[in-house]
Amino acid sequence: MQMPDPSARVIALKERLAERLRQVLAADAVISDVSETRAYECDGLSAYRCPPLLAVLPASTQEVSDVLRICHEMGVPVVPRGSGTSLAGGAMPTADSVILGVSRLNAVMETNYADRIIRVQTGRTNLSVTGAVEGAGFFYAPDPSSQLACAIAGNIAMNSGGAHCLKYGVTTNNLLGVTMVMMDGTVVEIGGAHLDAPGLDLLGLICGSEGQLGVVTEATLRILRKPEGARPVLIGFNGNAIAGACVSDIIKAGVLPVAIEFMDRPCIEACEAFAHAGYPDCEAVLIIEVEGSDTEIDHQLALIGEIAARHDPVEVREAQDADQAARIWLGRKSAFGAMGQINDYMCLDGTIPVTELPNVLDRIRQMSAEYGLDVANVFHAGDGNMHPLILYNANTPGDLERCEAFGAAILKLCVEVGGCLTGEHGVGIEKRDLMHVQFNAADLEAQMAVKDVFDPGWLLNPAKVFPLDASEAHRAA
Repeated sequence: MQMPDPSARVIALKERLAERLRQVLAADAVISDVSETRAYECDGLSAYRCPPLLAVLPASTQEVSDVLRICHEMGVPVVPRGSGTSLAGGAMPTADSVILGVSRLNAVMETNYADRIIRVQTGRTNLSVTGAVEGAGFFYAPDPSSQLACAIAGNIAMNSGGAHCLKYGVTTNNLLGVTMVMMDGTVVEIGGAHLDAPGLDLLGLICGSEGQLGVVTEATLRILRKPEGARPVLIGFNGNAIAGACVSDIIKAGVLPVAIEFMDRPCIEACEAFAHAGYPDCEAVLIIEVEGSDTEIDHQLALIGEIAARHDPVEVREAQDADQAARIWLGRKSAFGAMGQINDYMCLDGTIPVTELPNVLDRIRQMSAEYGLDVANVFHAGDGNMHPLILYNANTPGDLERCEAFGAAILKLCVEVGGCLTGEHGVGIEKRDLMHVQFNAADLEAQMAVKDVFDPGWLLNPAKVFPLDASEAHRAA
């Protein structure tokens, strides 16, 4: 993956920059030793690595403002970083950039159960937001698979979703307001603790902007009452396309489960070996969860069972208690870790219309043979957010390049059938040079013009999102 050449001018500023940053941060919050900065050389897309010039760990909005002001004055690029779980290279540094980690910004600042909001610093992990309110009977809905580790900052940057986004929406549907620091150190408040903020919808612009416009340090989030009850059912099928057709029929029938998750045989086998969840021996499984009162749950599962029966399921297993429900979800929640036990892999993130699931799954199977690389499919089937995992060996010459070409072909297929390049992982470096597949030159120029307004020096998160030649041209302008 091509990255811009580092600036010799900026690299020569390292010691002076570190000295200035130590004047506004705690002694242990500025990391300059090369052996220590290697901890920040990549994120979850670990095939690509580059140690940063420095790494800093501010502990307040004011400290973030001070860091950005100094870097702005000195013309130093800054790469915001949450927990480093990005699978698109969103937090990969350049050799002349400062990593700005928000992990020390992890406090709960306000909880208002009457108005159903919580205000947190954005270094707080996704799951710990629910942890802060579940004792009062509330939860935070977006639930990425990495929710144990991923930070709210990264969720906002990538507009993350999760298994339950089919019913509750993704981050943008649960984000009410932010405190954001601009590249020059200016602190702005956007949105707030109310349903609809006045003026331009800048909040919608910021959510999903991948650290291109500013650094979000605080967020006001919507919290919800826990449902009366929830129950998953696991359904096994004899083929991927058959399972995909079942998903399409469920959505067409107007049934709205809280989640519909898909796993194919390679993923089922890996998860079974890893987590021993007791999954059936079949080509594909759907995990479908519904919620409400017992009567509502029984009614919804009966409708789903009728639809599934038309597709000749291998097995239908409805959870009878909390332990069985946990076991049904255990394999799915372990999927990415389980696949990592087998081989190196690249996780994609294309999104397609649900009616195209049978076609796209069949084409991926054909492409797997064409490229000579195995692929496992595990994804949020209800909203067509696919996560093909392409397996390769990082130590085999040419394997990574074949993997990249295979991945590009899958993402182009997603656009071709009416979908898009990304659902929740973002563009980062992984998809930036495919942006022209979905957007024409005028579309991309309009998007880059927005960044020109927020970050005219193009110092924030360089070499991401936009095709490299285009972004470098804007940076040089």
